[in-house]
Amino acid sequence: MLEQRIQQQFFDSADLKYAAAEILSRPIADAVNAVVGCITAGGKVLACGNGGSASDAQHFAAEFIGRFERERPGLAAIALTTDSSILTAVGNDYSFTDIFSKQVQALGAPGDVLLAITTSGNSANVLAAVEAAHAKEMTVVALTGRGGGKMNELLTETDVHICVPHDRTARVQEVHILALHCLCDAVDLQLLGEQENT
Repeated sequence: MLEQRIQQQFFDSADLKYAAAEILSRPIADAVNAVVGCITAGGKVLACGNGGSASDAQHFAAEFIGRFERERPGLAAIALTTDSSILTAVGNDYSFTDIFSKQVQALGAPGDVLLAITTSGNSANVLAAVEAAHAKEMTVVALTGRGGGKMNELLTETDVHICVPHDRTARVQEVHILALHCLCDAVDLQLLGEQENT
């Protein structure tokens, strides 16, 4: 019984990824173009999210600053989820809603990209970061699920919305990490060209 339940998790995840491939390939490609344009112009990517999405923001920044699968110079990315002094100071002195937007206001610049990750599309601090990014003339790449929630109301036509077509948090997050890996792979392809077979 337990093994069947575990197998079903794999099947459900695989089914969603298969279904999402066609739906999300265009917005992921648009996100790649936005990020490559930002990086090649000397900009940076700021990434934020809560809980598992915070881990995804940090994972993404690590792949950019270190490497994904190919050797290359580091790419400019900052996870806004990692500095406990900033998070606790802003959370205490202002509110938890401001923990990312204050950093976007301080660190963001026109032409930068905000990678805003929220499974529900309704995380108040991520939505506040999107508003701050727009005020800074940044492009937003939003990763959501569950229909996109309030994020749908904030994004402009120059932003990119990667909305996983599912309601279950675990399934949405599994596709988010795949989308981020696709983004990293395609950015490397755009910057470095096809990898030679050795």
